[in-house]
Amino acid sequence: MSNKLMGSASVISDSEGRILLVKHSYGKNNWDLPGGKAEVNESVQETAKREVLEETGLDVEVGQLTGIYYDPDYDMHHFVFISNNKNNQIPEPSSPEILECRYCSMDDLPKPISDFTIKRIQDTCNHERKQLFHIIGPRQWME
Repeated sequence: MSNKLMGSASVISDSEGRILLVKHSYGKNNWDLPGGKAEVNESVQETAKREVLEETGLDVEVGQLTGIYYDPDYDMHHFVFISNNKNNQIPEPSSPEILECRYCSMDDLPKPISDFTIKRIQDTCNHERKQLFHIIGPRQWME
């Protein structure tokens, strides 16, 4: 039996409701939610907390699960949580993988960004959400 790939991301908003995004230093240098793959003996909540700390230097409180996304191309589950920047720290790129991090308005998301990132943010902001589980297709890029 192969090990399932799992990852976590966090949606962190500031007092104005803007969402914290990070810009990757690899691939398309795209903007994304802070997050990444789970490590051995780590829950997906612990993954979310560790990845935010590694990428932005923020020590967050991981809260409500807002979605689980299955990517059949990679046989991977992505978990998304609302995380709280409880001390209102200023995010700073804290990994060679991250070029920049900043709070962005939903109406003015930076590019390049994938439809998968946008969907996860929209699902989190939709308080009427009924379905937590989603199957996703190949990424479409807004450039």
